[in-house]
Amino acid sequence: MTSPPAPILVASELGAWANAQRDAGRSIVFTNGCFDLLHEGHARSIEEAARLGDVLLVATNSDASARTLKGPDRPVVGQDARAALLAALRWVDAVTIFDAPSVLDTILAVRPHIVAKGGEYDETKVVGASEIQAWGGRVARLSMIEGVGTTHILSRIRHGGGNRDSPTKD
Repeated sequence: MTSPPAPILVASELGAWANAQRDAGRSIVFTNGCFDLLHEGHARSIEEAARLGDVLLVATNSDASARTLKGPDRPVVGQDARAALLAALRWVDAVTIFDAPSVLDTILAVRPHIVAKGGEYDETKVVGASEIQAWGGRVARLSMIEGVGTTHILSRIRHGGGNRDSPTKD
């Protein structure tokens, strides 16, 4: 039997969802990103983040927010499709889409126990790190897979470079 996809929450639902998790004694893990082309690196980091606590909330950038961060030709996949793909992953307990340039307001609404970010981010540069630590939470750095990322994948597609595991030079 398969599980239904995780709920996709709007901003106004985040506080109530988070309070219900805390009331049930669950620790909340939070991670975020554009997740433009869902790939192996995303899957592994989401699984790793989920193992840090009881429930995992994944926040993804809106299309407008992703364009601001990544450029006018991004995202390749729209926000609703990205959210649906994330919600379908078994490690994910809830998904939200945030439109602001920063994820800080979303973090403040949820007040997670742990914010998990990719290892390329220095802990002091993680958005909300000081706020999270002030309420007794922590920042966790996730493992990274070298050479795997949406930008790398798009570059290989645009330049005919084959897949990451092929002998073709990138």
